[in-house]
Amino acid sequence: MGIPDKILLKPGRLTDEEFQTMKQHTIIGKEALKKAAANIEDNNFLKIAQKIACSHHEKWDGNGYPHGLKGDTIPIAARLMALADVYDALISKRVYKEAFSHEKAKRILIEGRDNHFDPDVLDAFIAIENTFVSIAAEFSETK
Repeated sequence: MGIPDKILLKPGRLTDEEFQTMKQHTIIGKEALKKAAANIEDNNFLKIAQKIACSHHEKWDGNGYPHGLKGDTIPIAARLMALADVYDALISKRVYKEAFSHEKAKRILIEGRDNHFDPDVLDAFIAIENTFVSIAAEFSETK
């Protein structure tokens, strides 16, 4: 959201400046949802969505963005979305890479245990990984 296509669709590695621009999508998304929530009386869903938008790139070890939150200070909804977002990115074709298999994506996620991902969220993913595979197959763009 709010990021120029020349960055979003760039086939190669982003420059430091482009990556700084890319990171702004977390704040832009939160602010857009905040404005929308102000116009809706019962907006609990949008309040959770704001937390997800802002914090889904925070990392369990504190090395994420935009605020460098760590561990349980990252909202649980954002910790869940972080794993789902990375999984989707891994199994989906992008301008800069081919889609990975579920098994390869799972290995990469497991490598992120205790640094990128909440270990409890990762364990939950592993416990229901077949559900992820089914959903991915149902919504695959290559059906």
